[in-house]
Amino acid sequence: MTTRSEPTRNVALVVSYDGTDFHGFAESPPVATVMALLRGTLEQILQSDLALTAAGRTDAGVHGWGQVVTGRIPASTDLVRLERSVNRMCAPMVAIRSAEWVDDDFDARFSATSRTYRYAVWNHPQPNPLLARTCWHVPEQLDVDAMNAAAAHFVGQHDFASYCRRPKVAEGQSDKSLVRILQRAEWLRVDQEPSGSLLRFEIAATSFCHQMVRSIVGTLVDVGRGRRKAASIPVTLAALDRSAAGPVAPPTGLVLWNVGYDGVRWDA
Repeated sequence: MTTRSEPTRNVALVVSYDGTDFHGFAESPPVATVMALLRGTLEQILQSDLALTAAGRTDAGVHGWGQVVTGRIPASTDLVRLERSVNRMCAPMVAIRSAEWVDDDFDARFSATSRTYRYAVWNHPQPNPLLARTCWHVPEQLDVDAMNAAAAHFVGQHDFASYCRRPKVAEGQSDKSLVRILQRAEWLRVDQEPSGSLLRFEIAATSFCHQMVRSIVGTLVDVGRGRRKAASIPVTLAALDRSAAGPVAPPTGLVLWNVGYDGVRWDA
């Protein structure tokens, strides 16, 4: 396939997906990923080679509701028709929620100023088959108040080395900073669930490092189970050691909920 010789414009797509059966979002041949399916489908429809950028690289099994993808496509493209065509071909696991033309310098990743994730926990002795693909089943009763008291310690600017997988760096290069600014971290019971068994954790930050959200969730669930105290969070943060924190929560309950583009990047 070759790039069509007509003018192009920058487009922004808001993409949702069920990540259960994908090996993550970013392309990683030869395994199936969300981006590989999306790009392949777009190229088939547009008959043009595409270079696409995503706001975040979600892991295998992680879902998306507000993932943003940008790239240049033929300027004559009917975005409404494009959205419908992609959704018909990729249903039900991947869908474009919206498509709009954006300025040439807008980039899904580098223009982002915040990212919000949600994590769902089914907190009931019996599993819920209808939520099994999108929730972590925790049968023990959780103390949500204690989890929120612990979560409050994460808000603000911290070095999250205890809660991230350290990125590999080339020999002779310095380690990448794991300092992040957390804007919100809160648990709530979802009112639509009469039993009060469905819990949702919402966390927002300027950006996240690898496995940061799942590591925080795993630690907070340990607090809810009574395995560690809420007051222990500052100690684990200060340790700058992954072994000091709790286990990594499974990817099942995690959703990239929203990407924000207001204001200025904290590291700009």
